[in-house]
Amino acid sequence: MTRLTVLYGHPADPEKFDAYYRDVHVPLAKTMRGLLGWTIGKCQPATPGQKPPYYMIVGLYAESRAALEAILESPEGQATINDVQKFATGGATFFYDDEQVLVPYQLA
Repeated sequence: MTRLTVLYGHPADPEKFDAYYRDVHVPLAKTMRGLLGWTIGKCQPATPGQKPPYYMIVGLYAESRAALEAILESPEGQATINDVQKFATGGATFFYDDEQVLVPYQLA
């Protein structure tokens, strides 16, 4: 499985970022077809009281990098990528990695 990670830097206006992300970007991104999973998390510092290096981390999952690239090259993927510049005032870093599950996640 391959993950595309997006690291969002701290936005100029976090409330505006959150509202846009929730109300505009997520519905747009949900139009992309073929993803096996999608995670979103607000970053928290490892040391209390310190600012984490990123504001939000997002993971998009597919069977392979080629599958992720095909999803992103689709019209829906391109619209989603082009939307990032409209709200990510703190910047966004994208990278791929191949994941190996060492300990499977189990619901309690």
